[in-house]
Amino acid sequence: MRYLPLTLTAMVAVAAGHVLSVPAAHADGDNNTLGPNNKRLNDGVVANTYTIQHQAGCTNDVKISPQLQLAAQWHTNDVLNNRNLDGDVGSDGSAPQDRANAAGFHGQVAETVAINQSIAISGNDLLNRWYHNPAYMAIMSNCANSQMGVWSENSPDRTVVVAVYGQPPPSANANQRNVAELPPGSQANNIPLDPSPDYDASDELETGNNWWAWILRGVYPPPGIPPQ
Repeated sequence: MRYLPLTLTAMVAVAAGHVLSVPAAHADGDNNTLGPNNKRLNDGVVANTYTIQHQAGCTNDVKISPQLQLAAQWHTNDVLNNRNLDGDVGSDGSAPQDRANAAGFHGQVAETVAINQSIAISGNDLLNRWYHNPAYMAIMSNCANSQMGVWSENSPDRTVVVAVYGQPPPSANANQRNVAELPPGSQANNIPLDPSPDYDASDELETGNNWWAWILRGVYPPPGIPPQ
């Protein structure tokens, strides 16, 4: 029995070592954590926009634009770090069109913004906000907005989601619309949509929320994996 305390101490030390060796969770990765999963949220916005457009009679398939995603990323970070911002205008006075042009997209754009005063926002809450905002709903259901980019960021007391919707210039060749060079230092690193995300039980509720538009409207095919 004199060796029992030493044995327990060793076991605790080993267990602690395993816990401390677990890598930190990254919010933008699909690593099945309970923290904010930005990629899944961003992809859900694209999927639901696809559903909304097809319910409105659109025949095109909305696609992710790296340029529009970069523009969304810029404004998301700006709004997250400047608490006096609450809409489309950036801290430098830029409008959505200015940021899209700077990111390399020169077609007409529109933007939707969500700010939540907490560490995260659910896909269901986000879609409800935008769906019941007539101006935002008009943007999301506009068939001409065939490309889009979504970005979201979190802080302990603030979550920001920005979606930028674009209409490619009529003169742009269809094969060249998504291949423009991104500006140096860009971080459009969460595209394309993940066709087979590794979900676990903690993700089931959010998955259902992201599909609610399809469930209610009966649109087929389901929007989980919009055509690329």
